[in-house]
Amino acid sequence: MIKNICFVMLATTLMFVGACSKNTLTNVEKGNRDSELYIANADEPESLDPHVASGSPDANIILGLFEGLASLDPKTLEPSPGVATHWDISEDGKVYTFYLRENAKWSNGENVTAHDFIYSWRRALQPALAAKFAYMMYPIKNAEAFNTGKLTDFNEVGVKALTDYTLEITLAHPTPYFILLLDHHSFYPVHKATIEKYGEIDNPNTLWTRAENFVGNGPFTLAEWKINQHIKLAKNPHYWDANTVKLNALHFLPITDQQAEERAFRTGQVHLTYSPQMANEKIATYRDNHPDVFQAYYTYSSYYYVFNTKRAPFDNIKVRQAFSMAIDRESITKNVTKGGEIPTFSVIPPDPQGYKPKAYYGYNPEKAKQLLAEAGYPNGKGFPTFYIHYNTLETHKKVAVAVQQMLKNVLNIDVQLHNEEWKVYLSTQKNHNFDVTRQAWIADYADPSNFFEIFLSYGGNNHSQWDNKQYDALVEEAARTMDSAKRFELFEQANKILADEMPIMPIYLYSDINLVQPYVKNWHPNILHRHHYKTVYLDPPEAP
Repeated sequence: MIKNICFVMLATTLMFVGACSKNTLTNVEKGNRDSELYIANADEPESLDPHVASGSPDANIILGLFEGLASLDPKTLEPSPGVATHWDISEDGKVYTFYLRENAKWSNGENVTAHDFIYSWRRALQPALAAKFAYMMYPIKNAEAFNTGKLTDFNEVGVKALTDYTLEITLAHPTPYFILLLDHHSFYPVHKATIEKYGEIDNPNTLWTRAENFVGNGPFTLAEWKINQHIKLAKNPHYWDANTVKLNALHFLPITDQQAEERAFRTGQVHLTYSPQMANEKIATYRDNHPDVFQAYYTYSSYYYVFNTKRAPFDNIKVRQAFSMAIDRESITKNVTKGGEIPTFSVIPPDPQGYKPKAYYGYNPEKAKQLLAEAGYPNGKGFPTFYIHYNTLETHKKVAVAVQQMLKNVLNIDVQLHNEEWKVYLSTQKNHNFDVTRQAWIADYADPSNFFEIFLSYGGNNHSQWDNKQYDALVEEAARTMDSAKRFELFEQANKILADEMPIMPIYLYSDINLVQPYVKNWHPNILHRHHYKTVYLDPPEAP
């Protein structure tokens, strides 16, 4: 059947309605009828296990399936009650006592207790699980020692159930942002009986996240997962705040092609895109002609390339410096990405609380040539063939092509580009099987530590394999420093080390650019690109 694509203007709002046939409804039309939200989610998730997941496509879905002790308010990002109704903090800032709501349930109807959080955090810190975000738990007393195998008795880790619904957490030192961490998926609880039914506590590859096996504690539960087609979450009737949840279901579609993503929005297959960037060619059209569906705002995030510092020639600091000084970031943001991204020479974005990193170098083609010659490759002579890896997305390809051309024009170096599907790309990074790879980071919480901790020598997300003990010490000291001015001084010293040794090549700071139907309510723009679904609802206009 040939489908007609209709464009209907309602007041000043452009509404997209596809498949105007009497017999066929689009996803959006069905969703509006049934209160089900359709989301373009950029890619197939690597995992829906909150302790194993590492990418945005995973986290976007996990947010609907689980809930932590505290949640971040979708508008203000201030911590608000989650499974815990409230909490107390000791005068020395080291002991947190959480009071769990007794009506919090798993999706199978069982109670969520303090013991569930203790089990879950013991799992997340298992050395064999190799959770990438385990280091985020290190503020907890003895968590690092347990995760690194120096301590085997989890009873010595600073978590204790005072009652079934009272959880006490003791930190190794005061941590000013600790509450913010609790809405990260690495701190979410998992259901013990389900985990152990399908494997060992430290096995990351069991079948418990299949829809027919799944148990979670969030506002939605996993109803269907068809690989590379869609993931459906259904409203969880056992969720403690189910009356607040207005949507009956969420549908996540893994659309890697940005042109196809825009087409899916325009033809009524999705209510919104969640990439975080739409097709570059379409930005101006939507911004100028359809501002009611166009959302663009600053995010606390960074886009950069990672050097494998253990692989020649990128084990040479001068090579890394030469590459970074040869890249015209302003040209990339103006002519390639076109979405209001900010060129940057620091991988750390300005902090909403006031920290503004300094830039210690800039675009300098002549200096880049000099550094490459000093590294032993005058005018690129003798430089070995290498690859830039990136995951499937048109923007990543275009940025890589621009970098390829700039390195050729400035340094006379030939660059090969290598595109990889999302899961392969993650495996490539995890196994350090690359020369240079694209990476981006959207903050998990609004504090500079979240960026600086990426590059700790023991950090699970430090794919560069760069190791600098002075840097580690500065970041660790900042983590236990409560005075903001002193913290910022420590951060700046660490930022200078990153700029000097350059294990990564910053390119730009993200803009979050997406298409959202205006009747998707409570979808609040925020700097973390994070949207809790429990308060989101659909309020479509009546058809003419």
